[in-house]
Amino acid sequence: MLLMNVKSLCLGILTFGEATGYEIKKAFETQFSQVYDAGFGSIYPALNQLTTSGYVSCRQEQQEKRPAKKIYSITESGLDFFLKELHKAPAKDKFRSETLTKLIFADMLPRENISILIDQVIDDYNNYVVDLSDSCCEKQSQSEKFLCGFGITVRQAAIKYMQENRHLIESASSSSSQQAAE
Repeated sequence: MLLMNVKSLCLGILTFGEATGYEIKKAFETQFSQVYDAGFGSIYPALNQLTTSGYVSCRQEQQEKRPAKKIYSITESGLDFFLKELHKAPAKDKFRSETLTKLIFADMLPRENISILIDQVIDDYNNYVVDLSDSCCEKQSQSEKFLCGFGITVRQAAIKYMQENRHLIESASSSSSQQAAE
């Protein structure tokens, strides 16, 4: 079973070409933003481990009035390892949402707080759909276009669900909050 992690995705990003740690971080924020979140605190240790394992090579490029930057490249053994990993069955998807986690406890909050939270999520998702729709046209590969379309469809479905079913959670929170206040 393939469990995509920061190391695997760093290798994947390097299959597109050599990159600095900063450029890899940008790829996590753009190309992979819908599927994985990683910061410098996990990217650089992953790159160090990949370099130690021989899956990635690193060269330094001098810069004027700045420290030398490290440029990473995938090695043949790194590419072989990554391709073998890609052929494994993926782990089951996990969905993580701070909003939905908070809504588990909606019955402990006043109805107006829940309404505000749901309105914010709907606005955020609408903005996300607009931003993603604009960037989808710029995508190069069919897989990037597929992922972009998937992200739009999932957010649109979530918006529709929240709009049509918000009354379920708003009514539950208002009655429990009133009971707690009495």
